[in-house]
Amino acid sequence: MSFFWSLPSLALYTLGCKLNQLESESIAGAFHRAGFRVLPWDTAAERNSGGPDILLVNTCTVTSKAEQKARRIIRKALRDYPQALLIVTGCYAQVEQERLGALETEACGTAGRLFVVSGDQKSILLDLPRMLSELPDGVAGWRADPAAVLSTLLSPRTAATRPPSMSQERFRFIPGDFSFHSRAFLKIQDGCDKHCTYCRVRLARGPSVSLEAEQVLSALQALEARGYGEAVLTGVNISRYCAPGELDLAGLLGCLLEGTEHIRLRLSSLEPGPELAGMKRDFFTVLAHPRIRPHVHLSVQSGSPRILEKMGRLYTPQDIEGWVRRFRSVKDDPFVAGDIITGFPGETEDAFGETYELCRRIGFTWIHAFPYSPRPGTEAYRFREPVSEREAVARVERLLALGRQGRRSYIEGWVGRTVEAVIEAYKPEAPGTAAGVSENYLKLLITLPQGAAPSPGSLVRCRICGLPADKNPRFDATAEWMV
Repeated sequence: MSFFWSLPSLALYTLGCKLNQLESESIAGAFHRAGFRVLPWDTAAERNSGGPDILLVNTCTVTSKAEQKARRIIRKALRDYPQALLIVTGCYAQVEQERLGALETEACGTAGRLFVVSGDQKSILLDLPRMLSELPDGVAGWRADPAAVLSTLLSPRTAATRPPSMSQERFRFIPGDFSFHSRAFLKIQDGCDKHCTYCRVRLARGPSVSLEAEQVLSALQALEARGYGEAVLTGVNISRYCAPGELDLAGLLGCLLEGTEHIRLRLSSLEPGPELAGMKRDFFTVLAHPRIRPHVHLSVQSGSPRILEKMGRLYTPQDIEGWVRRFRSVKDDPFVAGDIITGFPGETEDAFGETYELCRRIGFTWIHAFPYSPRPGTEAYRFREPVSEREAVARVERLLALGRQGRRSYIEGWVGRTVEAVIEAYKPEAPGTAAGVSENYLKLLITLPQGAAPSPGSLVRCRICGLPADKNPRFDATAEWMV
């Protein structure tokens, strides 16, 4: 294991949503500023020299498969890096702390290297690198017993002694720079007050809270000043954004547009429920602004009125169709995606047929479908009329096929058109192309003019040429940079 004089290293693995990704970016930034090296999770060179000093897994609890994956990654990390300390945090760590804490004994027959930090204590990880660097006996104390040092620094008592200015712990996760993404993410909301019968995330994240509009604007202005061309506004349920003074999401967007000059805004997933319909400013008038991206991901979940009611969703299939119709009326052929859960208890073939037909009528550009997963602690966990996993997966496949068809048709319709894109990756050692994401959320392989060297996060104009010849799954289309 390396020590502080040789630049100790951290490797992170993130599961789940954009909010988790943003929080991992913030933690990575804190370690980087303190002098740590932040490494990709699998780094062969580091593995040969003993691996990173500290591993961190940021977990998700949306589905049982996400939890299974987290446990598999944790066990493998404990075996692959026998000298490293492993920190596990996130939503799964919030609801199953004891189960995760037992994984070290299960995997290795020993204990002492695994530390579980519950989701509500996650922000202490932003302080950890500073606390490590300020150890009174410095390197000697860490070298003597790194596990004991980490155990002390991660204790709840340590968390309780942090300055009063850190009261809004959930909104400390605002990265200054991004280690793993070229587009900026900005957390504006956390938690949820709704009681959807299948959702465990609300149990892990707690009630809905919103970052004050002035703080959101200040953070966005800082990102703009650093040259980011686009920021993704994210949270657990940003549809429920409500800042002091009753400023809703539409009002926040108006404030951000007025207070910045050129940075583009992309919204993470939205729920087409009464919150969006009841905003003080017309939401679609705000969405029509040219600096708001023509892309939306709707948390639909079902197209059956009966299943939506059982799920505790406060909208109807007609509400969903009406929302998409209005969005398309203010944006030029936008990218419209949707989340769907199949196999919810009581979902008959007819009920699934209603969902399939809704998706077909709407013509989603992409469908993120996944089978229902019973989550302990939720109301639906006790529901009867289960649907077999085989049938739920078969329904997922039908929706994914419909989504693939919709995506291909959408891409073909954009061939020859000019779009704005954010550069995500450019390798000077391999000039000639760059990876980017278009305003309407297409992953582009962009051919560059001779001598061009775009910086990640910058905006370019490009013309979409067609689908990749080699059917590279990393890209939706090829494009040329328009100088």
